Amino acid sequence: MNQTRVFLIFAWLMVATLLWMEWSKEKAAPAGSGQASSEQADAAAARVDGASTVPSAAGLTVPAVPAGTTTPAAPAVETSARANASAPRVTVTTDVLRLVLDGGSVLTADLLQYPQSKAPGSGPVRLFSEDPKQYYVAESGWVSGSGAAPSHERGFVPEAGVADVTLAADASEVSVPFVWQGPDGVSIRRTYTLRRGDYAIEVRDEVANAGSAAWQGHVYRQLLRNPPQIKTGMTNPESFSFNGATWWDGAYQRRKFDEDYLEDGRVEKQTTGGWIGILQHHFFSAWIPQPDDATTISLDAPVVAGSARALIREIGPGVNVAPGQQASTSARLWVGPKLVDKITAAKVPGLDRAVDYSRFSILALLGQGLFWVLSFLHGFIGNWGWSIIGLVILVKLALYPLSAAQYKSFAKMRKFQPRIAQLKERYGEDRQKFQQAMMELYKKEKINPMGGCLPILVQMPVFLALYWVLVESVELRQAPWFAWIQDLTARDPFFILPVINAVVMWLTQKLTPSPGMDPMQQKMMQFMPLVFGVMMAFFPSGLVLYWVTNGALGLLQQWWMTKRHGESAPAKASTAK
Repeated sequence: MNQTRVFLIFAWLMVATLLWMEWSKEKAAPAGSGQASSEQADAAAARVDGASTVPSAAGLTVPAVPAGTTTPAAPAVETSARANASAPRVTVTTDVLRLVLDGGSVLTADLLQYPQSKAPGSGPVRLFSEDPKQYYVAESGWVSGSGAAPSHERGFVPEAGVADVTLAADASEVSVPFVWQGPDGVSIRRTYTLRRGDYAIEVRDEVANAGSAAWQGHVYRQLLRNPPQIKTGMTNPESFSFNGATWWDGAYQRRKFDEDYLEDGRVEKQTTGGWIGILQHHFFSAWIPQPDDATTISLDAPVVAGSARALIREIGPGVNVAPGQQASTSARLWVGPKLVDKITAAKVPGLDRAVDYSRFSILALLGQGLFWVLSFLHGFIGNWGWSIIGLVILVKLALYPLSAAQYKSFAKMRKFQPRIAQLKERYGEDRQKFQQAMMELYKKEKINPMGGCLPILVQMPVFLALYWVLVESVELRQAPWFAWIQDLTARDPFFILPVINAVVMWLTQKLTPSPGMDPMQQKMMQFMPLVFGVMMAFFPSGLVLYWVTNGALGLLQQWWMTKRHGESAPAKASTAK
């Protein structure tokens, strides 16, 4: 096989892959920030004008009334007219989160340790927002076929005496209780518990029946988002990350936000221990029930306030509470960054896939392994830029046998270029005879024409997985390297790395043999360093740093192998018969 053609095909495949990602990327963007005061008025109007997103209780079944001893009666609750009106809001602040709650919904969520940009005075990333254009909230309520039940829209009110609260310096957690009092003696006490340094919020519902009849109900939890618009172009790393709904029903599933969000139909999946989530670049939210909870996962696209919003919901578990008894159910609501160590510590099956390195399991597992190595190096080095360089060195060492075979094949091809040129001159335009003569030469000199192709194909999954690791990892967000690179997720402000990359590619091209290449192919090859240089100019600097390091090490290895095995062989007329 013509080795230069292999290189050319590989290069164009890379360009085609990037263009394909550009054309097929999601049309959504992470929610921006806004002031809560201005959002609340717009959101209130949107709720009045929009359709309800409360699920129906029709068709739901609940377990039989449990037997056993009775528990204390329902706790005393505040039963004013507020239960049927808009609930007061409570702001709760920890060291990592600032939330606005109304009992049924988490209306806003600010990630206090993640500024929107590195500009002075930049506010924190706002993941949940009531802004109708960027609407994104977590909701939870109850549906019942046997009596009244609180929904996320109305019913829950803060427990008496509850006001805005901030986690104390000497405290490890803070709790915010809300209550609902039904007309028949049934009450539900909902408690939000936030812990220091934790992005997983515990949401616990305790149902107490002080009435005279059994009460049946299902809890539902859902995420509702107005799919925002993502800024297009290769200058925006967010456009390469997955944006959409995802869930676990024994396997990892996902649907991206676009006009075909429900192209494959509405989902209605019964599972045990499944979770639901919404992903975006670097951040995500997820409802995580208890491992043994039976739930039904569904997708929908309700029209609210004139726009179609993406909704992912889980309903369940169901409870059947006899008079004088209680039941409880709890779940965790993850609101925050895709931090691998914290997600792993949560011990939730499949939640590690929220760090979406790829929809393909093999590439995702490979990406997880590469990130583990990158994190290990960062633990010693303390700088993500140098850790990227260290990771490339380790990958190069691991793949050395393959790359050595590739460059040795290139060196041998270069060695016999004069004789191949003689064959081309002898046979002129007769391409078939020229190829036959060249293959005879390969056979005689024991040159494997696949020696340069196979190693490239084997290394491609590793390079693709590493690419997605660098794009997806929130740990690298706004991380500095040194000197002029102060944000590895932003482009190089002075284009120094892209220029170095173009020079490295040009030098590599000079060392790469081109036997039998026609003039058109030669012109195309000459433009490849320029094409990649321009393309890399707008990539995140962390990715370009990886590519420059990988290319420079490859150039060094190719130069050494050429020096050892690539001395020119004299042309021999006898080789062409």
